[in-house]
Amino acid sequence: MKEYTFDVQKTKDEVIAWIRDFFEKNGPGCNAIVGISGGKDSSVVAGLCVEALGKDRVIGVLMPCGEQADISASRKLVDHLGIANIEVNIKDSVDGLTNAILNGDRKGMEIDLTAQTKTNLPPRIRMATLYAVGQSMNGRVANTCNLSEDWVGYSTRYGDAAGDFSPLAKLTVQEVKQIGHAIGLPYELVEKVPIDGLYSGKTDEDNLGFTYKMLDHYIRTGEIDDPEKKARIDSMHVRNLFKLQMYPMFDPDIPVRI
Repeated sequence: MKEYTFDVQKTKDEVIAWIRDFFEKNGPGCNAIVGISGGKDSSVVAGLCVEALGKDRVIGVLMPCGEQADISASRKLVDHLGIANIEVNIKDSVDGLTNAILNGDRKGMEIDLTAQTKTNLPPRIRMATLYAVGQSMNGRVANTCNLSEDWVGYSTRYGDAAGDFSPLAKLTVQEVKQIGHAIGLPYELVEKVPIDGLYSGKTDEDNLGFTYKMLDHYIRTGEIDDPEKKARIDSMHVRNLFKLQMYPMFDPDIPVRI
């Protein structure tokens, strides 16, 4: 079996330098705006931004949708880092937009929101919230997705998959965890088991049908012992590649002179 070695200290230092360089080039003096879910990814991104910019230039945005059972994890993270934060409950926005679509003048057209639409609407409203805060607070919005989730499309396009800079996009779940520990984040936040947020009681791995450890090893080495899971991962990757690519644009082949 192939093995690979991840140099956590080297990568941690490099990503901190990368964040610092991004802000020097794309907004000297600007703040990092980070949506804080209480999970490992947003925790690690916020922690890295503090290391790169200082805690006075990082703003956490907590965005529960109604009652969030694990909101205490989000509050623990911002308290641990000592960063300014704002809590914005998005339930009224989600409900308002849902009702406006269902009860608006549909000109005789039948419409009902699918389960997938209802799942993806809150992340998209959260991203709109982050940009509203960012634009008002001289900020740049952090994307908190990691390579493993992106690989199989476990993100919402124009929702959590959006942002101005992405520190973790090329790092797997296992690597993100190692960095989280390296920067001294609370163990329970780094190792918090991600759930789907649908009150189903299922973890992300339950829904995916494979573990992140298996996926991460496959991504880094190309090896996987289970043919069925390999086929599932490959299929999900191909189906969701569009989320990682620029949307298609018609090119009229007309010269641009500037």
